[in-house]
Amino acid sequence: MATLLLALAVGCTGLYAGFMLIFQTGIMPALARLTDAEFVPAMRRINECVPRPVFLLVFLGVVAFPAAAFFVPVDGRTDTQKWLVLAGLVCAALNHLVTVAGNVPLNVALAASERPGGADEDPSAVRAAFEKRWNGFHAVRTALIVVAFGLLTAAAVL
Repeated sequence: MATLLLALAVGCTGLYAGFMLIFQTGIMPALARLTDAEFVPAMRRINECVPRPVFLLVFLGVVAFPAAAFFVPVDGRTDTQKWLVLAGLVCAALNHLVTVAGNVPLNVALAASERPGGADEDPSAVRAAFEKRWNGFHAVRTALIVVAFGLLTAAAVL
């Protein structure tokens, strides 16, 4: 059971790290090339589409599986493996903290700037209040989840 939980932790964390990394290296640089009037609605639509059931399962699994892998007793687990799993769990939890405290409020504010009938707030002001801060939080959470993936992978192969 512990081996399965660690495998699920590595798998979920790897999927999520890949998603975060693609956003960091591909999606946000592509969106940065858009005008303000194009960027704002594009980011709103992305934010509407991302939190779907499959994403949410992976998002929750990134913390749940490492936690379960850490707390399920394992005969023969070394102290190093135990600490690697715990460190991976801490990085994943910090990733979620940055997401919930940093990125999500910015996403909510971005959505709130959309007015019915197309009379949105000034796209330049909306983008200025959103993009740089969101990218900063995203860079931190991407680094945290990539490190979590590395730590959990190391625990699994030791």
